[in-house]
Amino acid sequence: MKRLLVLFCCLWLASCGSVTVQDYAGEQPKLDLISFFDRPVEAWGIFQDRSGQVIKRFHVDITSRRDGDRLILDERFVYSDGTTQQRVWTLTPDGTDRWRGTADDVIGEAIGELAGNALRWQYQLNLPVDDTTYVVTFDDWMYLMDEDTLINRSSMLKFGVELGQVTLFFRRQN
Repeated sequence: MKRLLVLFCCLWLASCGSVTVQDYAGEQPKLDLISFFDRPVEAWGIFQDRSGQVIKRFHVDITSRRDGDRLILDERFVYSDGTTQQRVWTLTPDGTDRWRGTADDVIGEAIGELAGNALRWQYQLNLPVDDTTYVVTFDDWMYLMDEDTLINRSSMLKFGVELGQVTLFFRRQN
């Protein structure tokens, strides 16, 4: 009887599917990356460790340009400790509602899928911490709130274990 109960619980948990980007297909306003980044964007964010403690705060200025069908995003980070960082993303359409992205610290390509007001990015990143660089996996979810506001919530994982979360608020500038 115990084994049957354990088996039932495992099957029940396995049937609890995870959220997919298609769950947001009917949500409005519809996210269009090219339109959202057609003018400068400012962002504010935090990194929280798995206990919820805020470890880092940061501000980002983002400018963009088009290169054929590609969208180039130049992100300039300023962290609360005064350090700075630049990441330049090259985003390329990959069929209907799909994107691929590269950046110097991204391993391989980021894979993005759009539906409704949501975008899900998945990628691996080389993350420098002190004198060591760690390979971490990001699972980014972005949600368009209105034509000028985008919210991003990311889980950062190592070996499938969540190390922390990044929360960002993007605002298009006039």
